[in-house]
Amino acid sequence: MELLRLQKYIAESGITSRRKAEELIRHGRVKVNGKTVTEMGEKVDAEIDTVEVDGITISPETKKFYIMLNKPAGYITTTSDDFNRPTVMELTKDIPSRIYPVGRLDYDTQGLLIMSNDGDFANEIMHPSNKLKKTYLVCIKGMITPEEIRRLKSGVDIGDYFTRPAEVELIGATERESNIKIIISEGKKRQVRRMCESVGHIVLRLKRVQIGNVMLGNLPEGKWRHLRQAEIELLTKRNG
Repeated sequence: MELLRLQKYIAESGITSRRKAEELIRHGRVKVNGKTVTEMGEKVDAEIDTVEVDGITISPETKKFYIMLNKPAGYITTTSDDFNRPTVMELTKDIPSRIYPVGRLDYDTQGLLIMSNDGDFANEIMHPSNKLKKTYLVCIKGMITPEEIRRLKSGVDIGDYFTRPAEVELIGATERESNIKIIISEGKKRQVRRMCESVGHIVLRLKRVQIGNVMLGNLPEGKWRHLRQAEIELLTKRNG
């Protein structure tokens, strides 16, 4: 039996990405055969060793699941919530495996969310070197001006960060609200909302419709489907 590094073993169990698995190890939340491990480099045998995370025994998943979910507003992108708010896990109960969100969408944000039990896949998507573009349709309060669009395109101060240049397209506007498309390759917390607020507009509705070249399409809200092999390859570097 091939030995696996502990962080890879955890990632292949579907709990989280390999990078997050390293954090779990460093924080003393992982045990191997009853002993807490806090250093990298530990190797385990899936047939012999017992691995626990937060007291729960885990094991690598043999079947990998890769899905896209059309997340409705009013769901949080976590596996559980201290305030008993609905989570995206409730929308994927019919999948016969523990899958987890790859990245996040805010509670009030709709649209394309990738979920999987493949930690390495999740890490590939979220790693900054991948530079996947994310496309959002945004409805904001008030009429946006050409100058405000120019500022969004060139980069804006969102409090603790100055955003990189973005692609911004005006779809339509009235005195009451404007509809724009924003494409970014970053993933700061609530970034699109904070970008719009930085130029004086509150976001009324926000929907992610595309990640890289993978599009949400006409998938009904609250529903999921399996990613096609070609889509998995578009999201990662697995196509060589």
